[in-house]
Amino acid sequence: MIITENNYVDKAEAVIQKLNNKKNKWGKPVGLVTTSKIRNLLSMTSDIYNEIQNYPDDKLDERLFGRIEYLRIHYIYEAGREPQVKDLIMEAEIPNILKQIRGSKKNFILFNHYMEALVAFRKFYGGRDD
Repeated sequence: MIITENNYVDKAEAVIQKLNNKKNKWGKPVGLVTTSKIRNLLSMTSDIYNEIQNYPDDKLDERLFGRIEYLRIHYIYEAGREPQVKDLIMEAEIPNILKQIRGSKKNFILFNHYMEALVAFRKFYGGRDD
């Protein structure tokens, strides 16, 4: 999946709607990732986002590129810990999108906006956590 400035909101909404309608093999709703968990994922992304906001070039240096790569590993780790997180990360194609950033400031800012959209639609469609 490639996210663009024109489609990231629609893609985020489609991901959350699909996950919201997902059922297990007995036909019962699987449930969305909790609001607190998805906000923790956004928080990890926002730390890097805040750092690159004032970065002078579009091409990020090796240190920031390394932080983005570590972020990808951290997302995979979180996916391994909880099935709902895995569903979100895989449905939203987050590991692939993080690979596509390739050290681009613009691409990372777009990814951060995509994550914010996922959180917003999770809250909108998922309501309160049980």
